[in-house]
Amino acid sequence: MANLKEIRNRITSVSSTMQITSAMKMVSAAKLKKAQDAITAMRPYADKLTELLQSLSATLDEDSGSKFSTQREVKKVLIVAITSNRGLCGAFNSNIIKEVNRLTKLTYANQNVSYIAIGKKANDAFKKTNKVIANESRVFDDLTFDNVAEIAQMLMDKFVAGEFDKIDIVYNKFKNAATQIVTTEQFLPIVPVEGSASNNSDYIFEPSKVEIVEQLIPKSLKTQLYKGVRDSFASEHGARMTAMHKATDNATELRNQLKLTYNKARQAAITNEILEIVGGAEALNN
Repeated sequence: MANLKEIRNRITSVSSTMQITSAMKMVSAAKLKKAQDAITAMRPYADKLTELLQSLSATLDEDSGSKFSTQREVKKVLIVAITSNRGLCGAFNSNIIKEVNRLTKLTYANQNVSYIAIGKKANDAFKKTNKVIANESRVFDDLTFDNVAEIAQMLMDKFVAGEFDKIDIVYNKFKNAATQIVTTEQFLPIVPVEGSASNNSDYIFEPSKVEIVEQLIPKSLKTQLYKGVRDSFASEHGARMTAMHKATDNATELRNQLKLTYNKARQAAITNEILEIVGGAEALNN
């Protein structure tokens, strides 16, 4: 009977776990809908704005080019790693950490690399290197454009001041609830699109092209970073919903197996008791 009690306790424990994972799945599903609508709505605008500014930057003379397009010898690199503040979302965070480590060890092996963490998981992973210059995990407490814009402005200021020669952002791009694509984007300097100069030759700019670019580039960069954070936010809930769905299925399967084992053990115990009673009755008769 001790064995039966142990199995009953395991069934109770697994059932509790299943209820928790099922509840987390439903919460993430509800949050995912809102996050998915937000990134789906802003992605075309952000992509078109980035494409427009890259095209305009390509038409500027080198002397009149934007300070954000300045190409310098890459010696100091800043990687902005966007993860989540919480776990229980499968490989969502570990994929970003692996990609950042790959960039550090391979792509920028000969450069001095520093990090900015957007998300507690990124900060926890890289703080041991003593190269995390800022932890911006608070942004997920109130995810608004203005809060992300402050981070983007800090990145722009550091690039213009010459503290870093190149800035990349690494995040999970949202495709659907089950698929997140690890994406690395060059944030600064802005890379003009080759061959786009002729495409803009028929436009008349008022005020001058240089003034337009100088005013729009900060807005474009802020929008680019906000899009990356929004993508990551939607991806997080998609990954957590998928992970909790699988966890619930596994818990259900384990509970069913335990119930089957319990019933078999219970039947065996009852059979043994019946055999003992029958054996005792026969002994008395004899």
